[in-house]
Amino acid sequence: TFILMTKHSPKSMHDAGDRRKMGKEWLHKVKKICPEVKGIAHYAILGPYDFMDIYEASDIETAHKISLISRSEGALEAESWEALEYTDYLKVLQEIES
Repeated sequence: TFILMTKHSPKSMHDAGDRRKMGKEWLHKVKKICPEVKGIAHYAILGPYDFMDIYEASDIETAHKISLISRSEGALEAESWEALEYTDYLKVLQEIES
């Protein structure tokens, strides 16, 4: 599971039609280049980033591709984080406590 945080230009955030078009172009490119990626959630957020995407990918190279696609489709910043489900985290923690 990966989390992609993106920040866009202020100009691109003030026109719903343009924002929708940019989002569709991004999604089309992701599906074309990384068809195995499974989108889980897409959020507009408050804070230093504008959007958060949660998705599943088979490897880190694919996550890099998603980040690069975001930059090529207008994101000023794109930061990717790998995430581990909490229950899996607890299993890892338990393993190192043994």
